[in-house]
Order: sequence, then structure tokens, then C-alpha cells
Amino acid sequence: MAELTLDVARKILDAALAKGVEKKLKPLVITILDARGAVKVTAAQDGTSLMRAEIAHGKAYGALALGMGSRALFQRAQEQAYFVSAVNTLAEGRLVPVPGGVLIQDGATLLGAVGVSGDTSDNDEICAVAGIEAAGLKANVG
Repeated sequence: MAELTLDVARKILDAALAKGVEKKLKPLVITILDARGAVKVTAAQDGTSLMRAEIAHGKAYGALALGMGSRALFQRAQEQAYFVSAVNTLAEGRLVPVPGGVLIQDGATLLGAVGVSGDTSDNDEICAVAGIEAAGLKANVG
């Protein structure tokens, strides 16, 4: 697979949402970006709070921008706060450096990223990984 298709993005979305329902999580917003950073699909469950779509996008965008899952970005923010702050300034505040942004890979090929927001960051990440793996792809959390 050379690029992330809409059909595959929808499979990821459906499986990620199903994982959230299975785990009885708070309402989620899921955004899936292709390798260029273009939105393939975004969906919000009923009852999500304000700004969740922007947070989900920021998690996915940050993962793509720095080439690492947002769990690694979170770790880097703790170790190199000035660097991550400077990069976020360059990105006009669009990075959200907490878990829940996961790179989508087909082998070594980067296809895009999933960002999930709505529950704890760890639970958001679990849903993103479940969606990616359900599509037969590799999830890279960092």
C-alpha cells in the first residue's frame, strides 16, 4: 500500500470507535491524516466536549511533523521542553505532545497518523492502536 486510502481510513476509524465503545470510554473524536498531513476523515461521537477535534488533529499532526508517535513526543517534551516549545511555536501551536497520536505504517512506509481525544491520553492511544491494527497496519506510538 503506497498511500492511505479513504476505505482504509474508515476501517481504522470504525475499529478505533468500536474500541472506545467496548472499553466504555468518554465520547471520542478521531482524526486520521495521510502522510502529507491532509485530513482523510474526522468523526466525533455524540457528547464530545469543545476543542476535542482540534486536540485529536494536534496529536496526529504532531506525530507526523516530528516523525514519532506522540508518546515519544510527550517524553521529548519532558526532556527537552525548550525544543518542543520552539517547534510548537514554528507549527503555530498545532502540536499536542501527549499520547494519542499514533503513526500509521505499512512496513517501513509511513502512511499517515491517527489522533484520538476524549478520554485519558493512554485510553486515546489504545483506541488509535486498535484501529490501525484492525486495518492490518503497524501502529507506531513512539
